[in-house]
Amino acid sequence: MADQDTQAQNIRKIAVGQLRPGMYIHDINCGWMDHPFVANHFPVKDLATIRKINDLGIHEVYIDIGRGHNVEVDAPTQAEVRQQINARLADIAVESTMPMRTPLAEESRRASRLHSEANRIVRDMIRDIRLGRQIELEQVEPLVEGMIDSIFRNPDALLPLGRLKEHDSYTFQHSVSVCTLMIAFARGLGLERATIKEIAIGALLHDVGKAQVPDGILNKPAKLTDAEFAKMKSHVVQSIIILQHTPGISQIALDVAGQHHERFDGTGYPNKLKGGEISLYGQMGAIVDVYDAITSDRVYHKGMPPTEALGKLLEWSKYHFDPELVKKYIKSIGIYPTGSLVRLNSGRLAIVLEQNPVKPMQPTIWAMYNAKGGGYLKPETVDLSHPACQDHIVSHEDFSDWNIDPAKWLQY
Repeated sequence: MADQDTQAQNIRKIAVGQLRPGMYIHDINCGWMDHPFVANHFPVKDLATIRKINDLGIHEVYIDIGRGHNVEVDAPTQAEVRQQINARLADIAVESTMPMRTPLAEESRRASRLHSEANRIVRDMIRDIRLGRQIELEQVEPLVEGMIDSIFRNPDALLPLGRLKEHDSYTFQHSVSVCTLMIAFARGLGLERATIKEIAIGALLHDVGKAQVPDGILNKPAKLTDAEFAKMKSHVVQSIIILQHTPGISQIALDVAGQHHERFDGTGYPNKLKGGEISLYGQMGAIVDVYDAITSDRVYHKGMPPTEALGKLLEWSKYHFDPELVKKYIKSIGIYPTGSLVRLNSGRLAIVLEQNPVKPMQPTIWAMYNAKGGGYLKPETVDLSHPACQDHIVSHEDFSDWNIDPAKWLQY
């Protein structure tokens, strides 16, 4: 325990301007699509590495002073930063309001069929683009309408299915997940249904340009060369070109696809747009795209738990995102998003089953694992807001830490 405490104290957050050769980066502190390094942690060997990190638009990193040089000024520990972020998340939860919804059991089967159909359509679309065929919005629009209907009835049926991704199918499954999350986000913002439809189309198609990026780069389990990283980033321009040649595409959909890698401080790509130069829809796309990416497992990247990812969005909103928009996104999906794993004060682990529109810190959960003794329990559905309930959430957890397969619990 003492070793763990020492290790925790060794992780410090510093500005990139304070980096020096001989330091050890514990966490480069950005989304995996925003840097070409094979890992988030590595030694800083020279000034060229620091310049590269700075050129990527990264402002702050975490260093491990037990594995490299210390910083000359006092710097907060990782635990102190997390404590501040958790307090901010709790404040957001108090302010949250969510629309009432259709009973979950009523929506689950429809959502499962929709999710499968969406994955099939986007997979076939990527294949057709590679064959030189044009996107047909007539095929996309009915699917998007169905997804909007499902989210409006009860988002807790469709949203958690986005966490189920396979390594070799990530590109199109990510697009479906981003589409689902964007619909929930747009609904939370109170946007008109016609606008939500165009946002959803843009989200579903936001990565079609990856059809022009070789699979060897998309799925490379090693450090990308500068040329490969540039090719990866080119997918945004390719998406714009493809969509501009798609009859019936709207400017809203183009904004989502063309601006989802722009950043509020002007460090994004492809056009280094800044602040209000980025449309609301592009800003929404950037937030959701990063959230889904950092919560997803890849061959070179282990996804983080949803609540931790929301904390990262809050942290990065200091530079990369509009802080108020990030807060509204968190309100739209909940502090403990549906499908995430949490620990209860009783020692049980549970999966968040359904959000509570009135009391967002007290969702309905599915308790199914004994964290104290180990092993599965007979699953029990618990409404944490019920007056007689003695349980409450004490922390979020990672499925992999407990060797629990989320697919077993999130599929209907």
